[in-house]
Amino acid sequence: MTSSAQSSPRRRDALSRQRIVEAAIQILDAEGEGGLTVRAVTAHLSTGRGAIYHHVTNKDELLTAAAGGVISPLTAAAAGVDDAARAIRALASGIFDAIDAHPWVGTQLSRDPFQPAVLHIWTGVGMLLHRLGARGTALADAGSALVNYVLGAAAQYAAGARRVSDDAARRDFLEALAARWAQHDGGALVQESASLLRDHDDRAQFLAGVDIFLAGVRHRERGTPDD
Repeated sequence: MTSSAQSSPRRRDALSRQRIVEAAIQILDAEGEGGLTVRAVTAHLSTGRGAIYHHVTNKDELLTAAAGGVISPLTAAAAGVDDAARAIRALASGIFDAIDAHPWVGTQLSRDPFQPAVLHIWTGVGMLLHRLGARGTALADAGSALVNYVLGAAAQYAAGARRVSDDAARRDFLEALAARWAQHDGGALVQESASLLRDHDDRAQFLAGVDIFLAGVRHRERGTPDD
């Protein structure tokens, strides 16, 4: 005689919050935010809703936990890098790659500045800037500037990437955009940017911005007089 435990399709092993977060991330990656529901997670894990509700109460909490599951390993890894500047660069590039790979993360991070994932980023950046020598108001200003740049630029690049389906379409898009910019009388910055668009690399330009930021922090903390 087959026992109920053997015949049931539901998993009988203990359901952890980590497994729920991993399932939510997989669903979000595959189906987007619209596909994430408590029912979808229960089906993915072959469990009952009660087991899910023991760890999370609704979709918003699932989204928050999923974003934290993507971001928290990045801040933990950066904290273990000895050189503070390299750690900041590694954290920034990690966030860029995470948002590129999981576009829903960029949207979620913009929703609530007090969610754990955002607080992890602020805490990680603050700790690393402190190691670079930033203190007091300078630390707050530098931290705010860097966090806003990283989150804003990464989300913008990810949104742009979703507008084209493949490399050929991307090249066509950039060439058309370069032509439009070249016709615009917007000064040297616009003209120079237009000339570089055809061979544009989002990630390289993003990291160039981080490097410029780090150079500014070092300049300020050394007390070098402004030109």
